Amino acid sequence: MLQLRGIGKRYPGVLALDGVDFDVRPGEVHALLGENGAGKSTLIKVMAGVQVPDEGEYLVDGKPMTFGSPKDAHAAGVSVVFQELSQVESLSVAENVFFGRLPASPLGTVDRGTLHREARRLLERVGLTVDPGTRLGFLSVAQRQLVEIAKALSTDAKVIAMDEPTSALSYAEIETLFDLVDRLTEQGVGIVYVSHKLEELFRLSDRITVLRDGRKVAETPTTEITADELVTQMVGRELDAMFPRMARTFDPNDTPLLEVTGLTSDMVHDVTFSVHAGEVVGFSGLMGAGRTELARALFGLDRTKAGQIRLDGRVVPRGSSPRAAERGMGYVPEDRKSDGLVLVSTIRDNMTLAVLRRLSRGGTVNRSKERGVVRDAIARLRVKAHSAEVKVATLSGGNQQKVTLARWLIKEDLKVLILDEPTRGIDVNSKSEIYKLIAGIAERGVAVLVMSSEMPELLSLCDRIHVMRDGRLVKEFDHADANQEDLMTAAIGKGKQ
Repeated sequence: MLQLRGIGKRYPGVLALDGVDFDVRPGEVHALLGENGAGKSTLIKVMAGVQVPDEGEYLVDGKPMTFGSPKDAHAAGVSVVFQELSQVESLSVAENVFFGRLPASPLGTVDRGTLHREARRLLERVGLTVDPGTRLGFLSVAQRQLVEIAKALSTDAKVIAMDEPTSALSYAEIETLFDLVDRLTEQGVGIVYVSHKLEELFRLSDRITVLRDGRKVAETPTTEITADELVTQMVGRELDAMFPRMARTFDPNDTPLLEVTGLTSDMVHDVTFSVHAGEVVGFSGLMGAGRTELARALFGLDRTKAGQIRLDGRVVPRGSSPRAAERGMGYVPEDRKSDGLVLVSTIRDNMTLAVLRRLSRGGTVNRSKERGVVRDAIARLRVKAHSAEVKVATLSGGNQQKVTLARWLIKEDLKVLILDEPTRGIDVNSKSEIYKLIAGIAERGVAVLVMSSEMPELLSLCDRIHVMRDGRLVKEFDHADANQEDLMTAAIGKGKQ
């Protein structure tokens, strides 16, 4: 249905794609795998008509195509659901589904009846039960992801590319998506599936193509390869253990470094827990359980109604992130692009935001000292970039996350680090590196809080795991006693708590 032959794409100083071949057959799921920066996003953008390749052929149903815009790709039956959603929050769900293609009445006005009727039909296909007239801005990230998939279906696409489609979905929504993919392939639609979650690829895909450094290094039927072999092909070497064993050296009899008592906000209710120096404590739960809201309340980003936060014996004023940072807290948010980074600024500027006072004298930043600190952080975290003056928006997702982490790792008085979905949308190699960084941070005596929807991540990294439901802590597990089944049972509220 779709063929890309010898696709090449260059950016200033970067060869993003080097002679890549890729094709999609009717009714199959062809997975695209690779590290951040391997070329996956660029190849998807070529498919979508967002980028024009410098060389190579693009064929649909055997016919050569030249796409100058996404509209051209849609017309040829190729649609892409990007990880970073491009939607208009002020418009309705239906208007977003048919954006640029609103049905018109004989008088030339928008035919609202047809618009809502067709939108409702598409929303039902993706398992989303919301009124098509609802303003998109009122929907959750997961719901907006499903709206984007409905938009792709509205074009009667022959090929749909999905870029990390489950990154913001709950377990139930992921199963709905999988069922949808199965139905689409039964109808003859070809699916390009991009994900860093290997279990998803083995569940859904028929073939897997691996990119590395802009080149295609492997293509194989899914049934003929193992997860370990895929990882080796992605990184060009055998990867060390994905989840490092933590050196659990903290003393549980010591006074906790962080003590939270009765913390309450609009979304978090009477939360009490403690964390010792050098301890890693995880927070599990389904989407909407309150993990992110707890992280934001702890760091002073969300207004709280009651409770107390004590750090190293001192009360941390609620509702003030500057005071929280001054007392030694750090926070890496779930959405790094919207909340964690200044995308138009450089790597250097982003890394040193939390330590400018230490690097300054008389109100002037010591640029030489700043460059030295940033240079050491780039080397330590293995950030892939030509220089510290590169705009952070140009980096891959994994490298952007490393920059966000570096901001707090270079903070000498860091005592508590809150990590919300620290490896979301990151390839396996970058994940492995970040897990080792987390282990190293704990070994420094920092108390680490990990909010994550990935249970294997929590089960390996954490000394204790709290399960959240409806904004409350409902169950606590010690590292030795925790397993995925019990975490899920506590999260959904079945069985004895």
